[in-house]
Amino acid sequence: MTLNAIIENIQCLNIVGETSLDITGVSIDSRQVKPGSVFIAMRGTQVDGHKFIPMAVEKGAAAVICEEIPQNTEHSNVTYIQVSSCETAVGPVATAFYGFPSRKLKLVGVTGTNGKTTIATLLYNMFRRMGHKCGLLSTVCNYIEDEAIEASHTTPDAIELNRLLARMVEAGCEYAFMECSSHAIQQQRIGGLTFAGGIFTNLTRDHLDYHKTFENYRDAKKLFFDNLPKNAFAITNADDRNGLIMTQNSKAAVRTYSTRSMADYKARLLECHFEGMLLEMNGREVAVQFIGKFNVSNLLAVYGAALMLGKAEEEVLLTLSTLRSVAGRLEPIRSMEGVTAIVDYAHTPDAIENVLNAIHEVLNGRGQIITVCGCGGNRDKGKRPLMAQEAARQSDTVILTSDNPRKEDPEAILDDMEAGLKSADMKKVLRITDRRQAIRTAVRIAKSGDVILIAGKGHEDYQIIGEVKHHFDDREEVRMAFGMQ
Repeated sequence: MTLNAIIENIQCLNIVGETSLDITGVSIDSRQVKPGSVFIAMRGTQVDGHKFIPMAVEKGAAAVICEEIPQNTEHSNVTYIQVSSCETAVGPVATAFYGFPSRKLKLVGVTGTNGKTTIATLLYNMFRRMGHKCGLLSTVCNYIEDEAIEASHTTPDAIELNRLLARMVEAGCEYAFMECSSHAIQQQRIGGLTFAGGIFTNLTRDHLDYHKTFENYRDAKKLFFDNLPKNAFAITNADDRNGLIMTQNSKAAVRTYSTRSMADYKARLLECHFEGMLLEMNGREVAVQFIGKFNVSNLLAVYGAALMLGKAEEEVLLTLSTLRSVAGRLEPIRSMEGVTAIVDYAHTPDAIENVLNAIHEVLNGRGQIITVCGCGGNRDKGKRPLMAQEAARQSDTVILTSDNPRKEDPEAILDDMEAGLKSADMKKVLRITDRRQAIRTAVRIAKSGDVILIAGKGHEDYQIIGEVKHHFDDREEVRMAFGMQ
């Protein structure tokens, strides 16, 4: 592909050199530049890519897209393209290089604080069961049909994202479902993509270490819906106070879902057990293998998206009844002694509240709830006391422990959590910094009929201490503590 074709959809302020060059690749990492590549000098939060232009040129870059053209380029055989923002340019450049793959798929994006992984994964599983080839881009793992590709971010960078979408097209995929994080939207990693539809889940406090204010966080999510084309659909949660704000400027066809009020897609919980729920969805009964009112909302979003993608209601409801929960999301493990452990990714106050509500709905006053939870290091400190408060409010015993402490002192993180607790709360709180010991203690004190919630890490099979990832899987730890392996 020629450089001319790659830069056709970006606004160039200045070009120094030839643009009829054949381009072999696109990179934002100078270490990965190959001869004939385009290097995009991104200004990151930690480092400025402009510092690595000489390295990229030395490794054979044919062209450099940058915000400041280096001096002394007259005798160079490298083409320099100046743009006002490399962050804005990288998406359109990447999608052009990979042949606009999102135009060849029906791509659906899911954004919000909680529920993104569940909704995207269930849509992927549903459409595969309906006989379609599909791709998935999610926090847990990326998939191209059956091929699993490790996910390092909720939403990959624009180049990796388009490379994966192009591979999906090559594999014959008709649909792709992806999580769209607030970081990815604001950093324009999804720039240049063509979406068939978008789904909003909910909005609660998260990522304020990056966005600084809740309003900034909300507006980053809203930007996704503002940019949807008029032939797309936008499905929003009418039960969330920000639900209609998300779609108020969208050109897409807006649909709503709700468990409490009038909406296009409406559901009512009829029965709930640890094995699943019986729902009434738009007047039709359906038994599903999920628990929790928040999962009723997730399933409504899946139902609505499937209908907007042209599927018949009968087929959608039948397939919904066969789907199972996503790994690490309200994942139950039962001991021979009658204790149920629930492993869940809940790492925000709202998520903790939702999961504990779901457990209470099933227990209905029978049995005790023991919650094991912590907070990640080098992340939003403001949610730490709130998470502890919510855990204490709805649990009979709370064990505060480490999550991924990263470069912070684990004891200092627990101090921040304890700061949100009253003296009465402290009577039911244990503090065990070692996560393995915290899980084993919860199992040791649990009795038949009790439920242990282990929150925060869910599907993760590692714990980050300092800069090192150590193998650690909550599900494995529970099974060992139960004597199951």
